[in-house]
Amino acid sequence: MDLMIRGDNIRVTDALKEYTEKKLGKLDRYMPNIQEVRVDLARLSNRGGGVTSVQITLRHMRGAIIRAEEKYNGDESESTQAAINLAVDKLYRQIERFKGKRRKSRKGRDKFLATFEELETVEDIPEEEYETYDDVPEYEDIEYEIVRRKEVPVAPMTENDAIDQMELLGHAFFMFYNLDTNSMNVLYRRDDGDYGVLIPNMA
Repeated sequence: MDLMIRGDNIRVTDALKEYTEKKLGKLDRYMPNIQEVRVDLARLSNRGGGVTSVQITLRHMRGAIIRAEEKYNGDESESTQAAINLAVDKLYRQIERFKGKRRKSRKGRDKFLATFEELETVEDIPEEEYETYDDVPEYEDIEYEIVRRKEVPVAPMTENDAIDQMELLGHAFFMFYNLDTNSMNVLYRRDDGDYGVLIPNMA
């Protein structure tokens, strides 16, 4: 399991790296065939002082991507560890959902999910691993389905034009043909108020 830690406006010290590695060190006991784990740490400014954002992205060898993100207000040292704890707990819940989906999946719906053989080799996540929640969350056995399909007119435009159009529509995301990348892109509004662009890349 490859672990990468990246800091944005935050210094990844040896102590912080050691703490993060310790928190994620047991992942391969609970999740089969992890290919890569990436931890993105960011320090953001706000009127109250500052907030630390932690995003953990796990890539499974069969193609599935599991992601957990949390934020915590406070001084850098305290909020960073707290945000890591929250994000790891959320990641554990995502892993349990991933494993549960595989156990209940129907034929033809398991391309990206772990196999039964893989799940037999790992442990269930014990309750004591959930440090920031009183109870281990339960997941309902619900089968979701697509209930609506909608055709969306797509026009070629620049990213700035796409921002203007999205704001005029009052949407949080907008699909457009990007003249700069010559590809279909999705513009979206981030939690911090800025924008992001999703660019397709065939893996």
